Amino acid sequence: MSDKHELLDEVDIYINHKKKLDFNYFLYIILTLLFIAMFAFPKIYITEQIYYKSREIEKLKIEYETLKEENKLISASVESIKYKNQILDTLF
Repeated sequence: MSDKHELLDEVDIYINHKKKLDFNYFLYIILTLLFIAMFAFPKIYITEQIYYKSREIEKLKIEYETLKEENKLISASVESIKYKNQILDTLF
């Protein structure tokens, strides 16, 4: 029985070759992750900056449109005051 187990153990070693994780494999994995991170993080940063700048631009656009509308209202008010002033000046 012992010979049988020894033979099976030897065959198992050759069939199921276990790969040991050595320092070179670990270094390869770390370098690969660093390489991927080198390209991923700048893209994330740039995308974030574009997002925040577009939010600022949209906020300024809304303020600009509001100010344009206020300008129209004030201009119309000024025109009506000028018209009333001219009418009243001619009457007296």
